[in-house]
Amino acid sequence: MILSTDSMSPEQIYHTTVQTLLPRPIAWVLTEHESGHYNLAPFSYFTAISSDPALLMFSVGDKAPGEGKDTKVNVARHPYFTVHIPSFRHAEAVTETSRTLPAEQSELQRIGLQLTDFEGFSMPRLADCSVAFGCSLHDIQPVKGAPQSMVFGRVEHIYIADQCARNEVVTKADGSSSQRLTVDAAAIDPLARLGGNQYGRLGETLSVPRPR
Repeated sequence: MILSTDSMSPEQIYHTTVQTLLPRPIAWVLTEHESGHYNLAPFSYFTAISSDPALLMFSVGDKAPGEGKDTKVNVARHPYFTVHIPSFRHAEAVTETSRTLPAEQSELQRIGLQLTDFEGFSMPRLADCSVAFGCSLHDIQPVKGAPQSMVFGRVEHIYIADQCARNEVVTKADGSSSQRLTVDAAAIDPLARLGGNQYGRLGETLSVPRPR
């Protein structure tokens, strides 16, 4: 099957893309509203951009023509936010926080998740998530010709639950050794976005050494 996007509607392109670009990680983004409460929303058009500087990006659509979603509006006003990696057990809560609510309402009150201090960072984090990135706003770039914007965050702090990470001694090619943080992906049990209403989780994994 060959599909030409020139003959497809934006809706058809979207549904085809989200069912074929698999699996997608989810950015569960906590932002602060101007009234002081917090908004929480998931985004699966999400990826790491660079390590130096440490940048993440997620793509945000408009709530309505000319009206940005709460997340974009919030980070433009208050340029700090927390990006969480939800676990498989969070599937229903993640879905619930995708509901469109008035900006004055907090999704946290609907799902009952608790916040906790994010040591060294100005924003809190979700207490029940194993991974969180404390970010400052690097840039917001509108997508030309689309009701979509790319939000770039500079990662300032990273939280990893103790049970999901350990330091290991790694031997380099020259025979020297150093300590390296090893994260247990299975312990994080990250929630993966598929097409439609479907989610997934990690299955069988393998390790393949890189050529030297």
